[in-house]
Amino acid sequence: MTEINSLGTQTTVSPQAIKAGMTGELLRLTQPQPGLMAPGETAQAEVMSLRQVGQDFQLVLRLMQANGAQTQLQASASQPLPQGSQVTVSQPESNRLAIMLQQASASQIATLTRLDTSKVPVGTLLQGKVLTNQVLAQAPGQPVVYRALVSLLNSAQAGATLSVDSPRPLAVGSLLSALVQGDQSLRFVPLSGRQDQLSIAQQLLTQQNRQASLPGLLNALQQVARDPGADGELRASAERLLASLPEARQLGDAKAVAQALNNSGAFLEAKLLGGFPASVATDLKAHLLRLINVAPASVPGAPNLSPAALAVTMPALARNALGMLERVSPKPQPGAFPLPSRLLKAMEDEGDLQQLLRLAAAAVSRLQSHAMSSLQQTGTLENGNLQTTWQTEVPIRHGQEFIPLQVKLQREETPQQQADRQQESADPLQALWRIELAFDLLPLGPVQVQAQLSLGRLSGQLWAEREQTARLIDSQLGTLRERLLARGLDVGDLECHPGTPPQGPRTRLEQRWVDENA
Repeated sequence: MTEINSLGTQTTVSPQAIKAGMTGELLRLTQPQPGLMAPGETAQAEVMSLRQVGQDFQLVLRLMQANGAQTQLQASASQPLPQGSQVTVSQPESNRLAIMLQQASASQIATLTRLDTSKVPVGTLLQGKVLTNQVLAQAPGQPVVYRALVSLLNSAQAGATLSVDSPRPLAVGSLLSALVQGDQSLRFVPLSGRQDQLSIAQQLLTQQNRQASLPGLLNALQQVARDPGADGELRASAERLLASLPEARQLGDAKAVAQALNNSGAFLEAKLLGGFPASVATDLKAHLLRLINVAPASVPGAPNLSPAALAVTMPALARNALGMLERVSPKPQPGAFPLPSRLLKAMEDEGDLQQLLRLAAAAVSRLQSHAMSSLQQTGTLENGNLQTTWQTEVPIRHGQEFIPLQVKLQREETPQQQADRQQESADPLQALWRIELAFDLLPLGPVQVQAQLSLGRLSGQLWAEREQTARLIDSQLGTLRERLLARGLDVGDLECHPGTPPQGPRTRLEQRWVDENA
């Protein structure tokens, strides 16, 4: 990202302003105003608006004469006068206004040449509109520098005009976002990232309406695996997928948890890009795509596509080819966690294989919804910290049942921690880590967990929708604390509440949990 440094001490008046002031050509009126002011009379003027047109600057002035009369004038100038500038003018000719030289520097009072970090602390996200952009004269051999006036649109200094120097031109009229690095330094945040997040949010609104929970598909695959009359290749594909699922008792081991997350489907694209065929073979999403590639062979009229083509076109093509209809239901909020449970009902005149394909396509869509939610919540926070999100779902075998465990991990790093990580000198525990879990286990019912780990200190909140479950968990928190302490963790607050976690009106990228250091 580009570093933009605000100006240091300015000269009292630029050479162009001195020359223009001496010749009375600093301001040229769009329409001549003969007799506006008597010879030798001066008046106060305020710049109401500023707009750059080519190399000239178009101004709207409000002239306040000594007799109290106020007049709005349009004028052009060779140098920009920021909005809000107060100047003293005289009228040597009917089509010109001259600015008194001692007022030329005073007009710069409305222009910020440095930021007041008590009003806009370091890390504040500033938004502004580019009013002007000029090339500064430089000595031969020196890099080109552009000077721009930017009107601030937010923060405690909204309405002020900021003068910035940049190694590249800033388009007049464009909107900018920048993080405050210091009183004379800004770091621009590309708007493309915000547009990408908006696009992701729009995709989520429709994507989440296409997905369905994993247990419906897994139960159907169990029936296929037990059916001796099922197609041999299809039955083998179903058996491989079911055998790859972890059992609940295995997740007491940290390595087994890491392997389950790695095989959850959230990292399939990264594995393909990195060239790791061995890890792709055990990936849940890869299993689903293989299943979808095998099943259509027995469906009349279904397209015969390669796995590579299916990976690109799923799940939209499968839905269209098999006549899967969009269900009419309230659209969940993008970025919401956990994804709601949703089961597809069998459609009339639909065979088992069509239903199996519908369930598989909906399962792939659910994994994609988790992936897009991760992208939506990954970005730079208002304080300048980088928040990275991984969200996925791990189906766990529990006896003859399948329990989908929804997981969301977040890492928040300061700019310095980001730099240390790039140099491979960072301690992962220095970052702020958050984890959310959501599962529905009989007879406990739906349970959600939110925990955060920072500098070895762990704190957490649990919610159980059933009040008796909340009481049961609360009675066991002492044992949980002892086990965590035995692992070498410094344990903070641990609480359990009945109900569900509160959801604020803002997106998760903007929302923070309780900071114990505040």
